[in-house]
Amino acid sequence: MLRNPYNEFTAIDSTAYPHKVVAQIPYTTRPSTRNSNEPRQTVATGDTVRFWLCRMLASLLLCGAFQLVMAKDDMHIIDDRSSGDYRATSGTAWRLITDGVMGGVSNGRLSVDVVDDQNCLRLEGEVKLENNGGFIQAALDLTQDTLIDIQSYAGVMLKVHGNSEQYNVHLRTRDNRLPWQSYRASFTAVPQWEMIYLPFEEFAPHRTETALAVDRLKRIGLVAIGREFSANLCIGTLALYR
Repeated sequence: MLRNPYNEFTAIDSTAYPHKVVAQIPYTTRPSTRNSNEPRQTVATGDTVRFWLCRMLASLLLCGAFQLVMAKDDMHIIDDRSSGDYRATSGTAWRLITDGVMGGVSNGRLSVDVVDDQNCLRLEGEVKLENNGGFIQAALDLTQDTLIDIQSYAGVMLKVHGNSEQYNVHLRTRDNRLPWQSYRASFTAVPQWEMIYLPFEEFAPHRTETALAVDRLKRIGLVAIGREFSANLCIGTLALYR
């Protein structure tokens, strides 16, 4: 092999010299500045970078999908508002209860609505304290399917949108004989969609001495209660969580 004037290696024709020119491969030689004792450094090419970026992205997507599946497995959906009417996902229907059953004058209404692309059930009205009243409630009877393995769940999960007012979740069991007996926990519904987690252990007995037995649940209610105010609560999801 001969070196041409441009510092390129050239293969020689076999008929002309005893070799044939078959290709010219530009290869400029430069003196090495690397110490022979230094470790060789590898520079990542564009293809290498793209490969590792794609691999990392695939790992993140797989991890997210796994977490989504696990999240679904950790929930028992009672209502995700997919029915488009007053029926819950569990099969029973929401109903309105007000203090009118005991002579109160609060007024309320339930409606099917959509807020920020989220299907929901809206509870709204005016809570008044006259005549020993003071509440409006969206109530849902629970099915036996909801109670299957319920003791493996930690509490109640809500996805709600509200008006920065405080509301209650009331649980009733077969142990509650009187209409004012229940187990209660409070939350504040801000004017944006938010997930609320209420552990069963935070539900305080109201006018009953019997401890909460979650395997005896029969009804759950979202309640505006206890003071005069304008209620406006949207319920996007109701579930049990582990």
